[in-house]
Amino acid sequence: MKYYIIAGEASGDLHGSKLIEEIKKSDPNSEFRLWGGELMSKAGAPVVKSLDELAFMGFYEVLINFFTVIENLSFCKKDIKSYNPDKIIFIDYPGHNLRIAKWAKQQGFKTYYYISPQVWAWKENRVEILKKYVDELYVILPFEKEFFKTKHNYKVNYFGNPVLNNIDEFLNNKKLKFKSKKPIISILPGSRKQEVKKILKDILNATDKFPEHKFIIAGVSHIEKKFYKRLMKGNENTEVVFNKTYQLLNSSVCSIVASGTATLETALFNVPQIVCYRTSFFNYYVAKFFIKIKFISLVNIIMGKEIVKELVQNNVNSIKIEKELDILLNNSKKIKDDYKELRKIMGNDNATEKIISHIQKN
Repeated sequence: MKYYIIAGEASGDLHGSKLIEEIKKSDPNSEFRLWGGELMSKAGAPVVKSLDELAFMGFYEVLINFFTVIENLSFCKKDIKSYNPDKIIFIDYPGHNLRIAKWAKQQGFKTYYYISPQVWAWKENRVEILKKYVDELYVILPFEKEFFKTKHNYKVNYFGNPVLNNIDEFLNNKKLKFKSKKPIISILPGSRKQEVKKILKDILNATDKFPEHKFIIAGVSHIEKKFYKRLMKGNENTEVVFNKTYQLLNSSVCSIVASGTATLETALFNVPQIVCYRTSFFNYYVAKFFIKIKFISLVNIIMGKEIVKELVQNNVNSIKIEKELDILLNNSKKIKDDYKELRKIMGNDNATEKIISHIQKN
């Protein structure tokens, strides 16, 4: 069977690689054509569009890269037609994937959406697009199934969250840690240059206040090392490692994290964290007008309360970061107790295996 899989972000690259590995177990002769990153490439086939060509974050960034976005959509349609897959799997990345899903369904392709767009936060009208143009939708947050069922009378599939399975697999099989003479504080500044540039320097400005700790940045392979090095200039107590986020979290006593899937991963590794988010004034103003949720981190959204500290916009500064980091390093019991409750809510099913089994049967 031929699969066309589209992921546009680092978290999608990880999820996509796990999907490919699972498909190959039951169908060794399966073929793939991929949009994604290094992990998907290693798992399945060459990537025809890489993450560094796709990762635009925020309204303004999409606007200024408008022609690139249009070119990517045009290329994708032609490439799908040429490849003629049996099934198309979309992984998150809604700005691009929803447009392609609509086109693909009209062309008669089977469409599967893995990791739902966050329509419960904003752009709820996208639910109608999903209902009309996606054959099967797979959600990975506990409350999403009820949201779609009760509010929109839409049957979706929930088999658990693959992030939990990925982390447990890592802990059970590898348990890798970094060797360090000092306790490690990890920095997960995001997977796009825009978000890294907006928060990393302020985070690094706080590191001098903690000379007894070692700060290590989780780099991503589609952002070149020199980009990080420019931002790290003058920070002697910091280094960057690439594609070893789980190993880094498994070695950390604390973490400073950009909003996104990484906040959930950090919590499931039982690492106390501060969540930082900053965007342009334009993006923030538009988001405040449209977004309907109180929190920015998945941890707080799932728990329905603030269990990890969120620093947003002007609050992302060295003084606030230093203060919150000091609190975490001296008292992490409460947040770890909350993490235990989060794990119970997330469950422990083998989500990826069940999702692939469902895709192959439908």
